[in-house]
Amino acid sequence: MKRVAVFCSGGGTDFQSIIDANEKEPFCTLALLVASKDGIGAIDRAKKHGIKSMVFAKDENATYEELFERINQALVINGIDFIVLAGYLSILDEKFVSKWKGKIINVHPSLIPSFCGKGFYGLKVHEAAIKRGVKISGATVHFVDEGADTGKIIMQRAVEVSEGETAESLQKKVLEIEHKILPEAVKGLVEGKYKL
Repeated sequence: MKRVAVFCSGGGTDFQSIIDANEKEPFCTLALLVASKDGIGAIDRAKKHGIKSMVFAKDENATYEELFERINQALVINGIDFIVLAGYLSILDEKFVSKWKGKIINVHPSLIPSFCGKGFYGLKVHEAAIKRGVKISGATVHFVDEGADTGKIIMQRAVEVSEGETAESLQKKVLEIEHKILPEAVKGLVEGKYKL
């Protein structure tokens, strides 16, 4: 069974969706959580489910490249096959992405190419969508390349933006979609259904 590392920066609800789907019908080994900081909810979720977690904080390292070299070493030591970015708020180092080309996927809370790229994360995505007046938003799972949210799209699902929608209510709707398509995409990835 393929070994997967999940990268998180927050509460880890997307991470939990993968855990739940995998516990219901095993399709991979969730071998490692890579956390961008200590004390986040995703670490508690990993502990609860017996998943090893490691923290790699930016400020502990001399350079960004060194940080990702350390992460890469941890992935190799833990025999990782694929990486899933699930609410990971750091842009990956280009050399790191090159080493793992075709092996990293990300979930983004919009219908790419709308409201994506540098600076578009979390609530900011939904605020921009509301401000623009879009009628449809959604979530995207895509391969990660050297750009920000520019990799090949694997899967998208849409939600309607209702009259009087707030960024917070839209975020909640989109998260529900993320929790459905992310585990589906991870399963397809490890089974070889999705390839670059």
